[in-house]
Amino acid sequence: MQLEHITFDTADGVATVTMNRPDVLNAITPTMLKELNAALEAATADAKIRVIILTGAGKAFSAGVDLKALGERKLTNGMVGPILDDPARELIEGFALCPKAIIAKVNGFCFTGALEIALGCDIIVCAEDAKLGDTHAKFGLRPTWGMSQRLPRAVGLAKAMELSLTGATFTGADAAAWGLASRAVPRDELDATVDEIAKAILANSRDSIAAYKDLYYHTPRKTLAYGLSYEAETDYAIEDTEERIAQFRK
Repeated sequence: MQLEHITFDTADGVATVTMNRPDVLNAITPTMLKELNAALEAATADAKIRVIILTGAGKAFSAGVDLKALGERKLTNGMVGPILDDPARELIEGFALCPKAIIAKVNGFCFTGALEIALGCDIIVCAEDAKLGDTHAKFGLRPTWGMSQRLPRAVGLAKAMELSLTGATFTGADAAAWGLASRAVPRDELDATVDEIAKAILANSRDSIAAYKDLYYHTPRKTLAYGLSYEAETDYAIEDTEERIAQFRK
């Protein structure tokens, strides 16, 4: 891949995708979204990759959409338009469809569109002092990448309404306390913590991970009865079960 706005590295079963425009806090451009989709496709297709880590270079995960990259393009009804909406939605939907675990490592600023992307990942781990927020309303914008659906599911409707209507900034520690992030740790422990989580996932069955992702993403909008039925009746090709339980048969 020829990459301009991200980097893509692989090692020991983990692909690390880094938004790489640190001089502008990794602000999101159409080019970045195109490259992120290409990286996700490559990592998904690589049988050696089991975990994907998404992060940002420098002091930001990403500050959100680079409005300067839109040039003179007029924004209608508070929407950034298909040039960003289409690849962003493709990316976030791709996260759900990818059978591999995807971790957002939020190392710093994470605002608006970047928060929508992080919310699409399977696990969010934050630096305690990271700054996050939904600032759509500050700029006369409205969410189009899933904020209105994923943020309430993460923190509850009341807290989501407060965060979105005020545009308030909150910390990584807040995100963990509210359930948006699974963990928040001191910044100097962030890399080691995410590596620890990745290694724990790598030790488990890739087929089981894929099954969990399908179950967790397929059923939340349905009734409990539907979800239970789907869980009971859906088959998955999990090929390493016997190998993993053999020690208990002796």
